[in-house]
Amino acid sequence: MIEPVANNTNYQLARKLLDASVLRQEAIANNIANADTPGYRRLDVSADFSQTLRAQFASGATPQPGAIASLTPRLAVDSTVHSVRPDGNSVEIESELMAMGRNRVDHEFLTELVSRNIKQLKMAITGRAS
Repeated sequence: MIEPVANNTNYQLARKLLDASVLRQEAIANNIANADTPGYRRLDVSADFSQTLRAQFASGATPQPGAIASLTPRLAVDSTVHSVRPDGNSVEIESELMAMGRNRVDHEFLTELVSRNIKQLKMAITGRAS
């Protein structure tokens, strides 16, 4: 009974995106903490994570849950941001605060999605909603 829920593509995707959201929050916190560190380069979840996810869904076929489960988000220097400061730091506090707000909304949505799947599993096991 647990196997179909745990191997559901939407559930696996939500879990991986939630992992990426947590990692992105860590990156944002590091970026803000190092906003005044000379030479510090902004961190974010590596672009290859989202590119790989897009590629898996681009074909129109639903990817296998195992393929999604094998993806691992990681932190990398954000190569899309260029430093305009003389000290080489590429962090802009305003951008980080906006990213933090977007990430919070994403995290809340994904948490609700994963929680809903777990509640359905609990209801299937116990026969009760709470």
